This record gives sequence, structure tokens and C-alpha cells, in this order.
Amino acid sequence: MARSNYIRAEHGKDRVTNVEVAVRDGNSKVDRNARFLVRPALYISILVGAVLVASTYKLRIDGIFACPADGYTPDQYLAYCAAARYGDYEHGAFWFGLEPSVLGIAARADAMFLGDSRTNFGFSTDSTARWFSAASARYYLLGFTYGENVSFTGELLRRSSLQARIYIIAVEFFERRETIPAKDVMQNPGSYFRYEVKRFWQRLHQTICGTVPAICRDRTAVYRSRQTGSYSLNLGRWTGGADNPPVFYDREIDQEKIKGYVASGREFLSRLPVSRDCIILTTIPTIRKNAYSYSPSVDTASAVANILGLSFVAPHVDVLRTYDGSHLDRPSAERWSDAFLRVAGPQMQECLGKPLA
Repeated sequence: MARSNYIRAEHGKDRVTNVEVAVRDGNSKVDRNARFLVRPALYISILVGAVLVASTYKLRIDGIFACPADGYTPDQYLAYCAAARYGDYEHGAFWFGLEPSVLGIAARADAMFLGDSRTNFGFSTDSTARWFSAASARYYLLGFTYGENVSFTGELLRRSSLQARIYIIAVEFFERRETIPAKDVMQNPGSYFRYEVKRFWQRLHQTICGTVPAICRDRTAVYRSRQTGSYSLNLGRWTGGADNPPVFYDREIDQEKIKGYVASGREFLSRLPVSRDCIILTTIPTIRKNAYSYSPSVDTASAVANILGLSFVAPHVDVLRTYDGSHLDRPSAERWSDAFLRVAGPQMQECLGKPLA
């Protein structure tokens, strides 16, 4: 019966096609093109599956899934993921208002900390939180990764009605240079969409990797608090800080840096609506001879403060270490920020107008 049907189809005696006969009667004598036509959904499914597997692999190797998702909280979002196709998020989050509340919260802070990521790590401590809690005051750490400086953050502050009564500023903040992410968000029209996509991926990242952590890898991730700007670090596999030597308190005076910082500082400080008595300059200890550092020596920073007529607080604390050759590790940051607040505390209390509880 199968054979006769096949013959009739060949001679046009029946309107049944070769493919239909083969499917109906289980005939295996059908050419390769017919086989493809019989099961197009299968081939499409295989193709789509291959694309999904390749995309997932790229996300896990170069995208957000390369980083752990254990830092998300109602207060924290992913500021930076050390993956080639993700990297920075916080610059776009602030510039484009992708985290709608953060710039408003920062503007309402009683005390504003300005600097780069070394400043943020240096004050992202329990010591800082305890001091301001005792003073019943709000603080915000407005530092950014990539060695950010006044060129970007100064423009952010222009948009805000600042309420801070005291500013703690790392002298290296007065560096004027355009970082890669700052240039991208400030000048590239296409950057808004890319940062929106990054924000979208955070939702999937939190849901998927929060449910099945093994799906995500262990690249370094930095999470950021919406309420205080503080950093929370997940080093992942990074072990580079284990053997880092103590930070080096360089005494070298750099006249070129002094000249540049003073000029930049005068221009920026002229726009701050606070008394000079309520501006404190500092510099965060580091291993200065590294690829990331734009930090001045303690004596250079002190000279800048002296010329600008500002207080300078940078306590010498023994045996501080970094986790990566640039940023203080958490135990060192705790000790250093505690020492800073002990010295600067009385001046800060006076500016805040509230005694410690």
C-alpha cells in the first residue's frame, strides 16, 4: 500500500506530496530537503538553543553573570562588575538618574565625602556609620571608581540643591582629567541606552543568580548603598591583596600637583555654600607607586590645604594594607577612618551644630 501511494504521487494521480506520504506511511525513502521540511521546528529549536547557549556563555564569561549576586539588598545595587562587557554602572546610574533616589539622598546629606573609589572604600566602614549615627546626622560618600574627580562629580553637584554643612574632600579629587566612563556618559548619546540595558540585567542577575548562585562566576563586584553611597566589596577569586606590603606614607612634594590642585580647588570651592571652616581636606593612604594612583603625597596634600586655607586631616596609622595595591582593605579602612574621625570629630560636630549623643 505504501508503495502504490508513492507511485501515484509520482505520476500526479494523487495530490498527495512525497513528504506527506512519507510522514503518513513511515516511508524513510525521502530526500534530505524533504526531511528538513518535515521538521522545521526542530531545526529552528536547535538553532535558537545554540544561540541561547552561546549568549549565556558570553554573559557568564564577559557579562554580568561573571559576578556574584550576593550583594543585592533593598538598599544596595551593583555599582561595578569586573567583566569586560559590563564594568561600570554607577556613573550612568547617577548621570542619567537610573537609580532615581540616590542623587536626591546625596543632596540632603549633612556631610558630603568627595573623592574617588579609594575615598569611598576608606570611609565605607562601621566606624563612619557609628560616628554619624551618634551625631544623628546623615552622610554620603560621593566617590566613584576609575579614579573619578571634580570634572565629573562637580557637574553632578551643579544639578543638586546641596544641604551639606560639612565637606570632607580628598585632595586628589581636584585632579582635572576625563575618565573613560565619565566621557562616555557625558558625551556619547548612545550611552543612555547601554546603561538602561545594564540596569535591566541587574534584575535578571539578582533573580537568577540569587536563586541558583552556581550559575554566576566569581569576578570582583562592588555594590553600593543608595542611602549612604558606601561600598560593599565581593572580591570573588581575587587574592592579590594577601601579600601587599603596608601603605607607604610618601613625603615627596610635587610642585606641579600643588599648582594644579590649588587652581582647581579654588574654582570648585568657590561654589560650595559653606564656610571654609567646614571643609576638611584629606588624602587616603595607599601604595602610591601603582597603575591606579593619582594620589598626592601627604606633604603635597598638606601644602595644598595650607595654600587654600583649609583644615587638613590625614592621620598616620601604622601597618595599613590594601587589597589590590590601591584601595585599603576593610580592616585597614576601619582603623584609618576611626583615627580620622577622632581627629576631625570636634570640628565636624561644630559644623553639624549637634553634640554627640
